[in-house]
Amino acid sequence: MSQKVNEGRRSGLLITFEGPEGSGKSTLVRGLAEHLTSRGCVPYLLREPGGTAIGERIRNILLDTASSEMCAETELLLMEASRAQLVREKILPSLAAGMIVLCDRFADASVAYQGAGRELGVALVERFNDFALGGLEPDVTFLCLLPPEEGRARLQGRQTDRLDREAMSFHQRVFEAYQHMGASGESRFAVIDATASPEHMLQQVLARLQQLEHGLLKYL
Repeated sequence: MSQKVNEGRRSGLLITFEGPEGSGKSTLVRGLAEHLTSRGCVPYLLREPGGTAIGERIRNILLDTASSEMCAETELLLMEASRAQLVREKILPSLAAGMIVLCDRFADASVAYQGAGRELGVALVERFNDFALGGLEPDVTFLCLLPPEEGRARLQGRQTDRLDREAMSFHQRVFEAYQHMGASGESRFAVIDATASPEHMLQQVLARLQQLEHGLLKYL
């Protein structure tokens, strides 16, 4: 991790949320934000792709069903462009200011979606992630695990985007990639049972956060 990033972010806390489509992670992010706000700490909510004016324009291109001809390499590069902008424009300044940052998807999403889903390979994606992140790493990453069949069922009746509409085999590879992260033993990963109710999912998150030694978590 680069010294510049390490020195500039210590007072803040970066919490990211990952999971396949329909896993409830966005609801979980909002639930945690409401919980923290009710206790006097207003977190900064961000999402990927997006989170900045530039990133939101990239997001529209990435998720637009009219972008059906987009190749896997273009998808990865656009994801990383949005991510690089988000880190430098929003995340690093917020962490330096001592804020809790909650991000709905982050770099692990590219490992799952472009590395596994698009079959570009984890090693390639991690190299691009390293460049985009500049040494930044989340303090904790919650993996909301839900089998793709159940995730697809939850999306019935909702407006879907280009990635939602990919074949089940694609979503199965994404799910397995997230499973692999959860089983990797890496300390920052915390697996959340996404078959549970939103309330129970939030309790799982709070229980894990209470194990972290960070002054900002006095608000839990």
